[in-house]
Amino acid sequence: MIRSLLLPLVSALALHAFAAQASAPSATDAAHYPSKPVRIIVPVAPGGSADKLTRTLADKLATLWGQSVVVENVAGASGTIGAARVAKAAPDGYTLLQQGEGLTLNGLLFAQLPYDTQKAFTPIIKAVVNPQVLVVHPGTGLNTLGDYLARAKARPQSISLGLPGNGGIAHVAHEILSQETGAKVNYIPYPGGGPASLDVLGGHTDATLITLAAVTEYVRAGKLRALAVTTPYRSDALPQVPTMAEAGVPGFSVESWQGYFAPAGTPAPIVAKINRDLQTVLQAPDVRAQLEHMGFKVAGGSPADLGQSLQSERPRYARAIQSAGLSLR
Repeated sequence: MIRSLLLPLVSALALHAFAAQASAPSATDAAHYPSKPVRIIVPVAPGGSADKLTRTLADKLATLWGQSVVVENVAGASGTIGAARVAKAAPDGYTLLQQGEGLTLNGLLFAQLPYDTQKAFTPIIKAVVNPQVLVVHPGTGLNTLGDYLARAKARPQSISLGLPGNGGIAHVAHEILSQETGAKVNYIPYPGGGPASLDVLGGHTDATLITLAAVTEYVRAGKLRALAVTTPYRSDALPQVPTMAEAGVPGFSVESWQGYFAPAGTPAPIVAKINRDLQTVLQAPDVRAQLEHMGFKVAGGSPADLGQSLQSERPRYARAIQSAGLSLR
């Protein structure tokens, strides 16, 4: 009797295992990857640095692969909505995520997420590193970082600072700045760098701390005034802009980055192929020149290198977030 009951169950489990094995991507699939369009989710609004970077690389990948590479902006909840969509996607290499240190930050800021930030994604490559830059509308009368800090300390909350994402790297970087200098501003969150920079351009907000590549052209045209970059080195794209350490905050250093991820479980051969092809695109002279002109610094490296970056930066950001009392619900 028991044997007769178990046989159908065993058969069903065997069929399920066979179907899963048959549908799982293999090394052979990797050799022919991609055989259909690839989608890259950018979890912020259009117009910011992440969007510009991904669209530049997607155009080149489409040519290299002979397949469409579709960039889809899925903004909201500090990037977690777009990330959740990728976490739930099939692990076959056809849905990818553009993300930076926000992946780590969200895991520290949100009490609950629809995915595990440390387990839901497979690292592919760290594409670029870049400074954050503090820019102001020329009409504010703030000409230097010293001016900015003096006003923010003398008149707390009087400066409106647009944030390209609540709880993002700009938010955390400015909190570190506030902790070190005592400057207090009025934070106004936006769904991405594009909207945040546009409101400063229009004079609706006074300033934004943003990835440099999002505003290089506005600074060059004199539409925004750059006060300082957050890295310990100046940017070749705007070499006249001092570092925060040079401008009066000794030892200040925050370097952000952008990379690409696949859903957890994506086969290693497919991940390796995407990594190689992105390396090829990033090192192409025209692409490299374009990205560096925008303000990015091309990175590269292996999937393991990106995974190590995620682990190494987590303790510092955890300390900054805890000290500032930041949390997102």
